[in-house]
Amino acid sequence: MAYNVEKSDQEWREELTPNEYAVLRQAGTEPAFVGEYTDTKTKGVYNCRACGAELFTSDTKFESHCGWPSFFDPKDSDAVELIEDRSHGMVRTEVRCANCGSHLGHVFAGEGYATPTDQRYCINSISVKLVPADES
Repeated sequence: MAYNVEKSDQEWREELTPNEYAVLRQAGTEPAFVGEYTDTKTKGVYNCRACGAELFTSDTKFESHCGWPSFFDPKDSDAVELIEDRSHGMVRTEVRCANCGSHLGHVFAGEGYATPTDQRYCINSISVKLVPADES
């Protein structure tokens, strides 16, 4: 797929820290319960750390106790791209930034959370950057 933001592997490596690169560009996962946004309640918009696209809002963030920030819906349905992921012997749905193709996490459905969509977008903190409402 062609993305609005396309950069060479070298450009991404120069712009991102090694940990950001491992998650955003190589579909890695940060350890559970250590991400900077796992428990935050700050109001604002979560942007892609790689390209700055608006992805999620604090209004859709909820406590899932899974170890990563969880959202029940993206800010806009066109903000994310969903891709079948068959890695690690599982079948999951990967969530990527639709603007630059960076890996954000995975989305799960039917887990019984009391949310309007019954979905849990399980997103790596390192994949996003919170812009607090008072700064937007």
